[in-house]
Amino acid sequence: MGTFSVWHWLIVLLIVVLVFGTKKLKNLGGDLGSAVKGFKDGMKDGTSGDAMAEKTAVADQSNADKTTIDVDAKQKS
Repeated sequence: MGTFSVWHWLIVLLIVVLVFGTKKLKNLGGDLGSAVKGFKDGMKDGTSGDAMAEKTAVADQSNADKTTIDVDAKQKS
């Protein structure tokens, strides 16, 4: 009772295919595959933690510059 046989898993797979459809499952598989490939490529870059932190800090600073609003305050007379 504690383990599932191959037939149980085939029935579960059939129900999942019927509920979600093959096209949606194909898209999900492709998205998952591209995410894994992107992760592997990111790991191959070989950038050290310090270099990555420096790049992130520079990117954060440039984003902050874009969102800062410079306004000249004038006194009412």
